[in-house]
Amino acid sequence: MIVARNLQEFLQARAGFNDYSVALVPTMGALHEGHMALVKRAKELSHYCIVTIFVNQLQFDQQEDFSRYPKTEERDIQLLEQHHVDLVWLPRVGDIYPKDFATHITVGGPSLLWEGEKRPGHFSGVATVVYRFFSLIKPHVACFGEKDWQQLQVIRRMVEDLNIPVSIFGVPIVRETDGLAKSSRNRFLSQEDHQKSALLYKVLKESHQRLLSGDSVTEVLKDAVQQLSDNGFEVDYFNAVDGQTLCKISEWQQNARLITAAKLGSVRLLDNI
Repeated sequence: MIVARNLQEFLQARAGFNDYSVALVPTMGALHEGHMALVKRAKELSHYCIVTIFVNQLQFDQQEDFSRYPKTEERDIQLLEQHHVDLVWLPRVGDIYPKDFATHITVGGPSLLWEGEKRPGHFSGVATVVYRFFSLIKPHVACFGEKDWQQLQVIRRMVEDLNIPVSIFGVPIVRETDGLAKSSRNRFLSQEDHQKSALLYKVLKESHQRLLSGDSVTEVLKDAVQQLSDNGFEVDYFNAVDGQTLCKISEWQQNARLITAAKLGSVRLLDNI
């Protein structure tokens, strides 16, 4: 496995893959089994797999969240080597955002609601860094986790609108044994909150079954928020949406998605089904 720590090293290594298909897995590090599922899928889809580790300050709306984001570089590299990744790039900030960099990408449509409302500028930061990676790495395929369902739709929208020659693949959520979606931020849950956190997926599943049985969307969502709130969750949203546009729906339909974000202690949890 090649480890590149600046743009020059990366481009030199990337040139060796020019005659083959390349898949990209962009990450912010603090890797776990969910990221490894992305790596596995990427390796299935291409000759070579490239993973980036870059904590992108542009997508953080609060400096505190950025500085708190876990960094486990040595362990991450070992994990990627164990999973036979071909090239890992840990770019410097100046590699991605050179001096006087002044362009930000804003995607409308699926970015406007939910996380877009709660975290102003977040999706612009995501779109900008992903576009930079696409332009520098030139992958044929890129894999993103479905845990961040809205992010996945924003990236798909950008790729289609800007005619970027890369195929986007969503990879299903990897969960802990109790159902909690794997996330780098789960390590910040207290022991008590970690035990409580499984309720989020449990409520999602129960709500999904009720909707499939024909129960009212309004009632199902109301009951879900109440149950979570009664158990210590601070619910930002729990809603039924069109899976592609992220617009609210009043009746359950094909391609629909239940999405939620809720805070438990100091940790904000995202999930969907």
